[in-house]
Amino acid sequence: MAGDLCVRFHQAVELIGRRWSGAVIQLLMQHRLRYAELRAAIPDISDRMLSERLRELEAAGIVVRTVLPDPPVRVEYDLTEKGRALKPALAAIGEWAERWVPAGPGATPPNANADSSKTAASRATPTRPAAPTAAAARTAAALASNDRLRKRRPATSPSR
Repeated sequence: MAGDLCVRFHQAVELIGRRWSGAVIQLLMQHRLRYAELRAAIPDISDRMLSERLRELEAAGIVVRTVLPDPPVRVEYDLTEKGRALKPALAAIGEWAERWVPAGPGATPPNANADSSKTAASRATPTRPAAPTAAAARTAAALASNDRLRKRRPATSPSR
């Protein structure tokens, strides 16, 4: 029985934890939306990725796709009862994220010091810089190198 729960839990996390799936579900929690409205509300998602995520969520019974035949033909997406049942779980994840997930690169979580399992002494102990800092430096160096290469290359004129 415990093994079944583990498998189910893993499948659920894999489904709703896929990139952009949480954003789609969170938006549809508010109200039904058309494809273009979803696309506009989710920054940086491609048409292909949005279509793929909507199909996956529909196949899993979380999203329902409704075609409204009145001219002009419209397609709307909404959550099923199964999809709406995710509301408490997503709310809990949102609360956790507010407490523990930094707002952006280099930011610290708002309540990072609220972890009661750490002592004041361990919180005051300086730590090594995180690996992303070194990765960011390598990325910046690579970009600078690419800029130098572009400046050295002669401009080519199109042949006629």
